[in-house]
Amino acid sequence: MTKWYMKSFGFIASFALAGSLFAVPANAAPNTANPVVEKALVAKIEEATIFELQHAMQKGALSSEKLVEYYLERIEEYDDTIHSVITVDDDVIAEAKELDKERRAGKVRGSLHGIPVILKDNYDTYDMPTTAGSLSLEGSIALDDAYQTKRLREEGAIILGKANLHEFAFGFQTYSSLGGQTFNPYDLSRYPGGSSGGTAAAVAANLAAVGLGTDTGGSIRIPSSFNNLVGIRPTMGLASRDGIIPLALSQDVGGPIAKTVEDAAIVLDAIAGYDPADPVTKTSIGNVPKTYTHYLKKNGLKNAQIGVVRELFGQDQQVNEAMEQAITDMEKLGAKVVDVTIPNLNNILAYPSLSGFEFKFQLNDYLASLGQDAPVTTLTEIINSGKFHPSLKNSLIARNNQVSLETNEEYQNIITNRPKLTRESLMETFTVNELDALVYPTSNALPAKVGENQGAGNANRLSPYSGFPAMSVPIGFSDNGLPIGMELLGKEFDEPTLIKLAYSYQEGTNHRKAPVLH
Repeated sequence: MTKWYMKSFGFIASFALAGSLFAVPANAAPNTANPVVEKALVAKIEEATIFELQHAMQKGALSSEKLVEYYLERIEEYDDTIHSVITVDDDVIAEAKELDKERRAGKVRGSLHGIPVILKDNYDTYDMPTTAGSLSLEGSIALDDAYQTKRLREEGAIILGKANLHEFAFGFQTYSSLGGQTFNPYDLSRYPGGSSGGTAAAVAANLAAVGLGTDTGGSIRIPSSFNNLVGIRPTMGLASRDGIIPLALSQDVGGPIAKTVEDAAIVLDAIAGYDPADPVTKTSIGNVPKTYTHYLKKNGLKNAQIGVVRELFGQDQQVNEAMEQAITDMEKLGAKVVDVTIPNLNNILAYPSLSGFEFKFQLNDYLASLGQDAPVTTLTEIINSGKFHPSLKNSLIARNNQVSLETNEEYQNIITNRPKLTRESLMETFTVNELDALVYPTSNALPAKVGENQGAGNANRLSPYSGFPAMSVPIGFSDNGLPIGMELLGKEFDEPTLIKLAYSYQEGTNHRKAPVLH
């Protein structure tokens, strides 16, 4: 029997869960001395943090099996309208039972033991298809896990399934020939952001505990903003891209999409570090702390220096008002917030993304890694197959017309000058103003109605163009309940500072609110 199936086949069983999932068994005495455990025992499972879920499982108040059943039930109940999940692993219950057995025997693999995770469907899994949302890759199973997938499993995570994405990670709307249109759980008439919109929608709707996305030019941060979530785009080189379908390796990274800063920090712990298969990660050696959770400090904004980049604000009054309130709140929490100007900003933002240059060559390399069972072997074959969303046709053809990166003067100019200009300009801003982070709206526009143009601004380019880390955190809602996010940009490998600032802001404002699903 196959170990996976398409979610749309409707094979997910419905599980009736009796009583509270956090109800303490009669033979288990709750540890009333620990306030975290007390909180976990009464928390609603759909908004529980990984810390709370782990405490509940450790105390016998919850099992991984029950947790998986709960998420499967929610996928069955709600995803017919959200369309966030492409594939569900058919063996998740068996995996959960095995992890529960290990826990009872005293073996806990890591901080994600028994926690169900949803992956954007461009992360390789040896036991489920990896499709980038494209019919041309339907049923394609990689020879092994992506490095980040493998690290999650080593930490005890359960890969619940795969989430929809904007096909081949090309845009912010999240529609694909395989997964259709994903909708925003806060308003089903609107886009969820992209390209990691399926992961974000699934996590926001509590169809999984946490997820992984990828970001080439905003694809973790924008869907996180549009779904009231925390998203981290790590420093280039912190986490391996091996086994992730590429869009442009000069900009691609993978990272967590989570309901809280603490959940994102736990996932970052799991995926960070050196991988020989991705040479750029050699720069992470000596730059990964023992645990990012050490920086979850409620007073993290006290005496922090924050620079506001007003040139990156847009015309949406509600987004700007939310940013002004966030600035006021950060000041109340002890930060010194000043307006700053980034040198050469217009020149930096005028550069294009390199996905238009690199995609063909790097995708063909990925397809070659699939071995003899690859459904297609080149971008040319994908185009000739016609098995892709019609809106991608011109973009695919334009990318396929690239002849060489080495002899392309425009590309060589960008790859040589863009990173240098961006990094030097940002470091000048950080140094002159003695800043811990820069802030601006993650997206200067709200989620658009499906079928309309989805703008987001161009602030998302600073992180991929420099390689510096960035993090989106919720800062409130529009008048009609649409989430708004703020991006914090840090110095290279300074994720600890971003996590400290974001956690302090989160705990001081509490903007996380689950969508009301029907």
